Amino acid sequence: MERGSFFRRNLLVLISITLIFIIINVINMRRPTIKIPKPQKPPAPCPSLVSEQTITPLKNTSHFLVSAYMDQRGKDFDIRIIGMFKRDSIQPLHCLFCCSGHFSPTTPATVLPHSDHFGFAFCATDVLCKIPQNCDATHVTLLTEPTPEKAYNQAWLPIRNKKEKYIFNFTVCISNLFGDYNNVLQFTQALEMYRLLGVDRVVIYNTSCGPDLDRLLQSYSDEGFVEMVPWPITEHLNPSPGWLFSEHGGDIHYYGQLTTLNECIYRSMERSRFVLLNDIDEIAMPYQHENLMSLMNMLLEQRPNTGVFLIENHIFPKNYFEPSGKFHLPQWSGVPGVNMLEHIYKEEPDRQIYHPHKMIIQPRLVEQTSVHEVIKNFGQRYKVPPEVCRLIHVRVPLRGLKQDQLTVDNRLWDFQEKLILNVDKALKKVGLL
Repeated sequence: MERGSFFRRNLLVLISITLIFIIINVINMRRPTIKIPKPQKPPAPCPSLVSEQTITPLKNTSHFLVSAYMDQRGKDFDIRIIGMFKRDSIQPLHCLFCCSGHFSPTTPATVLPHSDHFGFAFCATDVLCKIPQNCDATHVTLLTEPTPEKAYNQAWLPIRNKKEKYIFNFTVCISNLFGDYNNVLQFTQALEMYRLLGVDRVVIYNTSCGPDLDRLLQSYSDEGFVEMVPWPITEHLNPSPGWLFSEHGGDIHYYGQLTTLNECIYRSMERSRFVLLNDIDEIAMPYQHENLMSLMNMLLEQRPNTGVFLIENHIFPKNYFEPSGKFHLPQWSGVPGVNMLEHIYKEEPDRQIYHPHKMIIQPRLVEQTSVHEVIKNFGQRYKVPPEVCRLIHVRVPLRGLKQDQLTVDNRLWDFQEKLILNVDKALKKVGLL
């Protein structure tokens, strides 16, 4: 009996263990399988060939790209690319964006050559692109075929003006330095005069300048007052030293001046309230205000819908000197360039013929510009009376008048004390005094 009981107990234990294993297996069979997701591959990065140049050849074309900017003032486009295109070989192009690391679908490009080209083969050109939906675009390029696979060897442009806000009241755009320009004294006087007039930033496009001026500009750049933009146009084109093809020849007008002026407008669009487009030997001088912002506040109060203010050019011939010589300062005798304080005799403009102006603009109200007038703009244009503001432009004579036919204008002398002090300081800083 004891042996039988032993076997019965063991059999019951074995049956219980077996039932437990069966129940566990049934439960496991009914439990849903949990799949651990495989790590997703990150999106394929856009090509790493991002252009760091200010002039970028566009592959498979005769054209050149300069920069790309957000521009959402129109309904049909989001991006404006500034370029230099050969007018006789403009073909259909396609916009391709880098969107958070991956390619977008291509969108058709709208190519807009500027109407002012003065007969040259190349002209300033805008290319308008629409960003596809759900694309956080960071870079853009242009293709001759609507196939993104062709983009791997393309140079991409970073998209600018995405998150900038006004940090300057007034910017001056100086379109081009070339020909080893070394007019150091006049350049320094102009920069320091603009600083006294309340300018925050001067943007200069530099193809070449003399060694003394190069040292000076580097100093101003280091302190942040001047923004130097390299402009190596001679590496890509044969730029003209003049404005008319029939007289000067070359590939493009005046070292690409129209392209740089337009580029500077968009460079400044989201960071500066006002932009002055002129040359370094010109000063936009207010005659009823102590600085340019006071002038603009008054003009906008009178004409609130105006985006373009035309400033009349007045020439001060550099061959006529103020007779007393009181500003023929000995410390400047070894500095190359023109001393503007010595030239107070002014030609009166002949308004019976075309007389050029330069412009102070609100950059968000301008689409395209030429040298002396805008091509496309929003809002109104206004010619500022010369008794309110005019250009002091010290250069070779235009009309060939005799000295007794000229008018005395010594407005610069109102600033002479601070101006001389600041010019001396700038020149000493770079070892030119």
